[in-house]
Amino acid sequence: MNFQLTEDQQVFADQVRRFARDKLADGALERAHDPSYPWDIARLLAGQGLLGILVDEADGGIGGTLMDAVIAIQELALVCPKSADVVQAGNFGAIRTFAEYAEPQLKERFLPDLLAGKQLLALGMSEPDAGSAATELKTSAREDGDHYIINGSKVFSTHSPDATAYLIYVRFGPGVGGIGSVIVERGTEGFEVGKPSAFMSGEEWSPLYFDNCRVPKKNVLLGPGGFKKQISGFNVERIGNSSRALALGRHAFNVARDHALVREQFGRPICEFQGIQWKFAEMAMKLDAAQFLLYRAATNADRGLPSPYETSVAKLACNLAGFECANESMQILGGMGYSTETLVEHCFKRTRGWQIAGGSLEILKNRIAEEVLGRRFSQRAPKPKQEQ
Repeated sequence: MNFQLTEDQQVFADQVRRFARDKLADGALERAHDPSYPWDIARLLAGQGLLGILVDEADGGIGGTLMDAVIAIQELALVCPKSADVVQAGNFGAIRTFAEYAEPQLKERFLPDLLAGKQLLALGMSEPDAGSAATELKTSAREDGDHYIINGSKVFSTHSPDATAYLIYVRFGPGVGGIGSVIVERGTEGFEVGKPSAFMSGEEWSPLYFDNCRVPKKNVLLGPGGFKKQISGFNVERIGNSSRALALGRHAFNVARDHALVREQFGRPICEFQGIQWKFAEMAMKLDAAQFLLYRAATNADRGLPSPYETSVAKLACNLAGFECANESMQILGGMGYSTETLVEHCFKRTRGWQIAGGSLEILKNRIAEEVLGRRFSQRAPKPKQEQ
């Protein structure tokens, strides 16, 4: 069992690190506090082959591994967290599901510009009454000749104010088997991107409204019965989420460590106080443990789709470690850590949000418990018994 990167992986990590320091360090703080999508950075990252790492070469991608994408995200996040968000959007979530299941004609229409950083695909899954209970979505797709008529709404869609196209979970019919997805392009008649709402992380997300929105059948990604495929792909999304959460915790840790070595109080560097030393020891332990769990989930992935159990464990560990380290680092930096003049408070806010997004901590614990105990636990209320 080897917990080190391979020689090729280490070379790749070094290349990404140098690129990040040379091209992305300047302006990183300003980008982090700007809610808009950085199209210039997306094109720059595309030129480095950092978008489409997980997309097959035949489809215009790099044909790399999950570990390659994890390495890229973590190295970028240590320098410019916003750039790591772009790599997430260009490798995980909606684009990964799209590249895995889209018909050739759909790929030809969208993938070249997505991989070039010229377009952006957002995911529309959550609804006002269907968050963690994703199968309770109500957005409907009714067949009408060569089109489907979409009605409903979506919330909490990352990059929704700026995206050019949206992968929308819809209900073609009743039950889990009736759920699938369609691609809806921005500007389609009957589709409205609502007014953005600001969130604690500094991000802005827009609600998505569908009012008799006509979508051609050729825009169907996965028809009825596609839900399980979509959710299996969602485990890949959690790998990206985990990578960013852990990397931002480590970023904050690095800033706090450098600060503790030079900041003096009571006539001595604060790193000489045992209370500060213990904080760093505990943070180092949490970061290392979560890193290994993340590597396990990524390296054990089967055909790019990781184990739901290993993914849940990795996300839980990375979300907790990332947030706790950002929180402690902020404490070590004092007032400066709480200000917007360093990225530590940004790391704190972002890592807090990932404990909700992409599978809440509670949902992850439920999934882990099912694996440990060897049985399913339905979260739905039991159906009332029918009277005889």
